[in-house]
Amino acid sequence: MKTNHTLKATFWTLLMFISFSKALAQDLPKTLEWMINRENRKALIYIPATAKTKPTPIIFAFHGHGGTMLNMYRTRGFEKLWPEAIFICPQGLNTKGMLTDPEGKKSGWVMNDVTENNRDLQFFDAMLKTLRKDYKIDDSRIYATGHSNGGGFTYLLWATRANEFAAFAPTATAGGKLVPKLNTPKSGFHLMGENDPLVKPNWQKITYNKILRINGCSQEGTKLDSNITAYTGKNGNDFQLFIHAGGHEYPRNANQPIIDFFKKYVKK
Repeated sequence: MKTNHTLKATFWTLLMFISFSKALAQDLPKTLEWMINRENRKALIYIPATAKTKPTPIIFAFHGHGGTMLNMYRTRGFEKLWPEAIFICPQGLNTKGMLTDPEGKKSGWVMNDVTENNRDLQFFDAMLKTLRKDYKIDDSRIYATGHSNGGGFTYLLWATRANEFAAFAPTATAGGKLVPKLNTPKSGFHLMGENDPLVKPNWQKITYNKILRINGCSQEGTKLDSNITAYTGKNGNDFQLFIHAGGHEYPRNANQPIIDFFKKYVKK
């Protein structure tokens, strides 16, 4: 009897371990790869278990200059906040920085559509094509966010691929030369540190004021909390401005508001 009891306990322990391992495996991100212009491109991606059977949103998240897809994945944690959505963090290539790293020794994103053979836009197009082929994507719920240089690339997507997206959430960035090309109204969320020493607040203000204009937003916003002001736009193209007291860093308390913002909007 003692032996049978021990065998049963071992069996149930093993069964629980297998079940736990399967559940854990579903939560672990995968690394997918593409070959773009003879360059190997990678992205870290979380895929919900239901992605092949149910319409599934996508969140693209682009790291800053010198960043990595792994750090972007870990610091955002969107797979926990919206587990029904695909969460994809692409890896940038070595790129000359506009404000730092002029020799291009660190990873980043090309923030225009006239150089480097549009390599990063081609990368985005390839990622989206693969996801649409392999999974049941909800085309009305595709989103992009990015920090600093990655935020600049998010604005490039807004300028060149706006029709693919429901909403954007660039952080600690400015559109720069892209500002005249930002002409498609879309729901937007911009995060800024009021003491940002790298991407000056005045530069960022020029960018988000352009978004307020093209979205036809109300002049007076509504304070949602100590950080966020919400502006009502025409045809549902609303805007939220998140201002924190810090500098160029990304505050972790922005993760939930960005996801909450994305969940509110579908592509029109």
